[in-house]
Amino acid sequence: MSFLLQQALLNPCGTLNLDANQLGQLISQGRSARLLASLALELRNAGVEQRLPLAVARHLHSAIAIHEKQKKDLQYDCEKIRLALHTVDEKLILLKGAAYIQANLGVGSGRLITDIDIFVPHDRIETAENALKKAGWQSGNISAYDDHYYRKWGHEIPPLTNIRRGTTLDVHHNILPPTSGPNVNAGLLFEHLVEVAPGVFTLSWKDMVIHSATHLFHEGEFHHGLRDLWDLDRMLREFPQHDTHFWEGLVARARELQLSNSLFHGLNYARRVFATPVPEPVMKEASSWSRTLRKPVMDLLFLRAFRPDHPDCKLPFTDAALTALYIRSHYLRMPLYLLAPHLIRKAWLRRFDRSDETPETG
Repeated sequence: MSFLLQQALLNPCGTLNLDANQLGQLISQGRSARLLASLALELRNAGVEQRLPLAVARHLHSAIAIHEKQKKDLQYDCEKIRLALHTVDEKLILLKGAAYIQANLGVGSGRLITDIDIFVPHDRIETAENALKKAGWQSGNISAYDDHYYRKWGHEIPPLTNIRRGTTLDVHHNILPPTSGPNVNAGLLFEHLVEVAPGVFTLSWKDMVIHSATHLFHEGEFHHGLRDLWDLDRMLREFPQHDTHFWEGLVARARELQLSNSLFHGLNYARRVFATPVPEPVMKEASSWSRTLRKPVMDLLFLRAFRPDHPDCKLPFTDAALTALYIRSHYLRMPLYLLAPHLIRKAWLRRFDRSDETPETG
């Protein structure tokens, strides 16, 4: 069952047929999904924006202004991070939203970010962290337990915050925790980096798509799941236009990284929700007997998750589906013999140690 935001993103001109109440719902859905700026730019590019009621246009203009301000802030912060890493001969390698925007990709159009994600070789994490701390990036108020958890079981160090600007920086050394099912060889990702500006790098386009799908389908909270699926749709439409060989080897690359399961889900649900034009031979190559067997259950869960967190968009059993996906994410991230003690410890700290105010890490 479709919803207004999905319809508007796929057919911006159809927005002109909505009444005032529906337009209000559309704006609310876009905001809750963190896609309002993306929607606003889709409407602007289609020549629809100026034909909408002024009250609606104001919300769209505001969303675009926030996006433009974030882009300027990101440019400034990235330069400071680049300079800090340069002092220890490390590249600035951006991931996710920051990478899309700094690379001037179409997927970055209207993309909002909450933090900056960077990628550093595992054996250089301590050196990079020290350089960033000297440049004004500091760890927050984090418990000793959470700090140990991040460094022993995570794929990133505890978040760093700029003491002057309040910007959050996530420093990754892999794209999945070492305890997760897929054993990702992060070294393979460093072999195909793309320099998008002097001293600024991103993953290759294939790896960018695979990482996006992996992050999305290992995620436990789907308050921005639709936005991340929109990211995949934008990339899967844009990249083949500029690289006629993009589809060739995509599935093979995912298999090399042990992430073909995530790629299949990404391709499948991008097609289901946004009608993304994925070639049928690619879908067949990405599919498998086990994935086909699980597909009805996955559909029941994910087709409820990939909707705005908005009362107008909820389907029956949405809350149960989101709970199941949250549990699934923990199962994927960590085996039960490690997960159970971790969750018990976190529950104990929340119940009896009120000084433990750090975000949930597991």
